[in-house]
Formats: sequence, C-alpha cells, structure tokens
Amino acid sequence: MSSDLYRVAIVGASTLKGKELKEVLESRNFPAAEIKLLDDEAEGQLDSIGDEATFVQNVRPEHFQEADVAFFATDPASTLKYWPDAIRAGCTAVDLSYAMEEKVPVRAPWVERELGANSAHDLQASAAVSAHPAAVTLALLLARAKRDHAVHRATTVVFEPASERGKAGMDELHQQTVSLLSFQNLPKVVFDAQVAFNIQGRLGAEAKQSLESIEKRLLTHFRRLAGEALPVPSLMLVQAPTFHAHVFSIYIEMERTTAEGDFVKSIQGDHVTVVRTPEVEETPSNVTAAGRDEIVVTVKRDPAHENGFWIWGAADNLRIHSLTAVDCAASLVANRVQGRVQ
Repeated sequence: MSSDLYRVAIVGASTLKGKELKEVLESRNFPAAEIKLLDDEAEGQLDSIGDEATFVQNVRPEHFQEADVAFFATDPASTLKYWPDAIRAGCTAVDLSYAMEEKVPVRAPWVERELGANSAHDLQASAAVSAHPAAVTLALLLARAKRDHAVHRATTVVFEPASERGKAGMDELHQQTVSLLSFQNLPKVVFDAQVAFNIQGRLGAEAKQSLESIEKRLLTHFRRLAGEALPVPSLMLVQAPTFHAHVFSIYIEMERTTAEGDFVKSIQGDHVTVVRTPEVEETPSNVTAAGRDEIVVTVKRDPAHENGFWIWGAADNLRIHSLTAVDCAASLVANRVQGRVQ
C-alpha cells in the first residue's frame, strides 16, 4: 500500500469479529488515520483505539461519508441495511458477514497470491466478501500441496467452534456446560442440540443455522477462490464442543508417490507452520492456535496408501477471517485508480 492514510469504519465493532478486526488493524499497522467504531447494539460503550479511549456509536449514513474503508463485521441483516449507504458514499467495503456473497467477489489474497490469481479481479472493484476462514485454510493447503506434484483427491473433516456463531454461540456453549454440571435443563436456542461435552454431525431442526448450510457456503467459497485450479475436497463439517478455532483433518492423495519431506516442504511457508517434532512442540489444537496469525499443522503418511498424507491442523477462525478482510481492503484500495482515499 501507499503511504496514504485511510479513514476506517467498523460496522459491528462490539461483535467477536469486530473486536478481532480492530486488533488486526492495529497489529498489522494498517495505514488508518482514524478508526470509527459503529454498532447499533452497543451505542455509548467505551472502547479504545491504540492508547486512546473512544465510544462506540450508532450507525448513521453520514459516518460513511467520513470514511474511505468500511468493514461489515455485523449480522447479515445489518450489513444489508447499511451496505448501500457505504457504496453510495464511495467507500471501499469488505463484508465479513457473508450477506453480499452472491453480489460481490469472495476473496482471499493469501490464496490469490499462491495461485497467481490477482489479475483476475477488476482493478476498479470497490467491494469484496472476506472468504470463510476454513475455505481459506483448505484452499491454501491444497494449493501448496499441488505446487510440485499433482493432487489426485482430497477429503476433510472440519471441526467448527462455537465462536463461528458469534457471542450467542459462545454463551450457549458456556451455559450448556454449566447446566450439565448442575443437572439443569440445557439452553438450545442457537444449536437446538447438546453441544457441551459432545460432538455433533447434525444440529437440531430449530438451530439458527444448520451445519449443511455452512458446508455449502464453505465449498462455494472454496470454488470461487480456486476456480479450476484445485480439486474440490470431499467435506464434512461437525460441531465441536470448543469455544474457539477451527480444527481440521485433511487427507490428500497425490497422483504419484511423494517423499514425506518433499510434501512438508511444499505446504510450509508463509501463513503455514508445520510442527515436525510433536515431542518438543505442542501439536496443533484449538488451544495452541488461538491468537496466532498462521495455520499450524502436522503431517503423516497414510498407513494404507503410499501416495496419501494426513494433515492435522488448527487455525484461529476469527484471526484468519480478520486477516483476510484487512488484506482484501489493502488490495482494493491499492488497485482503485479513483476513489475517496486521502
């Protein structure tokens, strides 16, 4: 990016995604002259930008007139409500709620750089959806795996944390845990199923969002990121009794026999750390991945297929999603020939 400074607005600043996004903007030194925190559900809440105290404000159209970049880390309904105001004001807009996934490009610059796909995007584009963090993880690892050798097929199981359902999901998992330990009835508003101390392959009929719908989104985002460059993996999403971070098991079968060291060398690099000595380092887990900017994995050869490898890994879902969103914004403002950047 240039040395110009940009005025940033975060819609949904009090959500889990909004708070993580603010931290990433600060830690990555995004060139923001100002970050405005907006959230209709938390008006007047005290927060901070760097060392300075600030207040969360209600979302109003004039806020977008005063911004160059708008991040939507709120719920889909609020994104749909305020998105037109941001576009009319000339903002570069990035959606973390997925509300605009059928209308604007789904992007993940990490994957685009790996596949050399940057040129496919309109240089005049002013908006993007930040890709689902699990789709980013899968696409990046498969792109790395096929860097030197052809991939025959891939299969993955993704363990979904409660934080993917926002604070309501986190609270329900906590309340279920407390209720079970005190022999009380379980709250099931979000999941419509027992999630605490349990792993679910399917949620209740009254769940806020089904696992099947999330699987569909994940695969749709994968296809939009990878195009024809990567094989689409077989996928199963399961609800894990964890608060934070995606954990995943990926089976990748190569077209021909590949040395394990060569396979590891292919997938490690920027944004991916391979743990090769579990007895020295902790193996990847939702606990060890929390707060990390990279995807952490271990690799082992499949005992039944010489061409196959298993990847066990973990990635901080909120962190990866926020990093992707900030990279999207940086790419958009850098490519726009015209705009309202200062």
